[in-house]
Amino acid sequence: MKNNIIFRSFNDTDYKTIVDWWNWWWGDKGAIERKYLPHNDYCFIISKGDTCIASGFLFVDKHSPVGYLTYVISNPDYKQKDRRSIIEELILRIEKHAKSKGVEFIFTVCGNIHMENIHNKLGWTIDKTAPAYETFKYI
Repeated sequence: MKNNIIFRSFNDTDYKTIVDWWNWWWGDKGAIERKYLPHNDYCFIISKGDTCIASGFLFVDKHSPVGYLTYVISNPDYKQKDRRSIIEELILRIEKHAKSKGVEFIFTVCGNIHMENIHNKLGWTIDKTAPAYETFKYI
């Protein structure tokens, strides 16, 4: 699988793609405005060949080694069996990038059981006392 997987930071056209995905998945809630997302260097997309599969965003604190992974979204038209493993790969590669930038602790909030299960599989600690399941990992 990894031979044709491409992980990269955003280019200027990626935001439009992600907006389409958010609109499909979230409906009336709409997309996150670009001004509320990190710089392109911390906005990530993973593709299989020419097909974009999933995206995630990493906010990094300037004063402590902490990162927040959020707004993970996937292509609603991609229905292949490797979809979940590619989303897992996205998260692993974001973790690796974060660690290379000095991040030692990364957290997220999982809004659904599927993302919770992915984070659990990847070794994140899940706090089920919170309504939306906070998850975190020392990297």
